[in-house]
Amino acid sequence: MDIATILGLIGAFGLIISAIGLDQMGAFIDIPSVNIVFAGSLAVTLFRSSLGEFLGAVKVAGKTFKNKLEKPEELILQMVEFATIARKDGMIALEGQDISNPFMAKAVSMLVDGSDEDMIKKTLGRDIEIMKLRHKMGASFFAAWGEIAPAMGMIGTLVGLVLMLGNMSDPKSIGPAMAVALLTTMYGAILANVICLPISMKLTNQSDIEAANCELIIEGTLFIQSGGNPRVLSDLLSSFVAPKARAKLAEANA
Repeated sequence: MDIATILGLIGAFGLIISAIGLDQMGAFIDIPSVNIVFAGSLAVTLFRSSLGEFLGAVKVAGKTFKNKLEKPEELILQMVEFATIARKDGMIALEGQDISNPFMAKAVSMLVDGSDEDMIKKTLGRDIEIMKLRHKMGASFFAAWGEIAPAMGMIGTLVGLVLMLGNMSDPKSIGPAMAVALLTTMYGAILANVICLPISMKLTNQSDIEAANCELIIEGTLFIQSGGNPRVLSDLLSSFVAPKARAKLAEANA
């Protein structure tokens, strides 16, 4: 579970609710406004997408809550361990290793199968491109939803104003119409800026980090395939690690 996502989401809504006050929450709940902004914006976003993109975006969005990306230094230590095993006992000794990272597991499997350098590059490189495309589609879906939500809020505002101006003779109808006019704008801003756009940004960042981790694994796999010295592998892959973490990595490999 990604603690930053949970804390950020709870914190944002908590601050909004604290500003409103629990005793005043009822005044900020309006079903027509909810339908216009939430259901309406989702329908328009679905209209600009395919059903597959929609379902894929929902699945990818789960990464913002439960996906914990592995640190590159942890991956490097694993690759050094595999390089040591392969150099000592041969590639076949890597079979049956407990590997939680699916991409790394596939790379090691290709080593065990005796795949050559070109095959490893093409196969794993294609996997990275497909992963990037999948994440890009998910991020663009939520980015589009974030753009559409405020627009639907403005549509709701116009609907509320038309209803209000058309019933000025009936004082009882002015309040509900004004609520629709104002709350739809607020709902649109909250949906866009508290939910949709942060999800889109986080998916984009996570995709870049995951792609970098995969590139690290490819570099390590090709090094092992070439029969390189495991002591050199850590230095070769250290460029994937933040400068502050390189010292700890060097200590771990000492």
